Amino acid sequence: MSRAPFARARLMLAYGGWLRRRRRVMEARTPLRIARDSFAALGVESWCERARQELRSPGEGSKSQSRTDWDLLTPQELQIAQLAAEGLSNKEIGQQLYLSPRTIGAHLYRIFPKLGITSCGQLRERLSVH
Repeated sequence: MSRAPFARARLMLAYGGWLRRRRRVMEARTPLRIARDSFAALGVESWCERARQELRSPGEGSKSQSRTDWDLLTPQELQIAQLAAEGLSNKEIGQQLYLSPRTIGAHLYRIFPKLGITSCGQLRERLSVH
């Protein structure tokens, strides 16, 4: 066992992120979980959240939070869903995020089934609690 748990947790976070960026998602999960759990045990919430974000990228939710509709979405999908729920058009969302309206439409096409909805009006209702 390491004598420096914070340093070990940071190393696991860096290694897990490195694996994830090389599309070795299954391998990345173990070091990222170790990092998340170590940071949580040490009470370092900012680092714990960073590890949670790395784990969300390959599609794993956090065990410390209950699953909500927002947890089903990737960070970019979440941002697009929030802007769409505010009533912005695909063109307006695209301008804010430097994406094409067509890309925004493709994201919304993937977001709707995840949330079990079929329109932006339902998106507003479904995610208004956040």
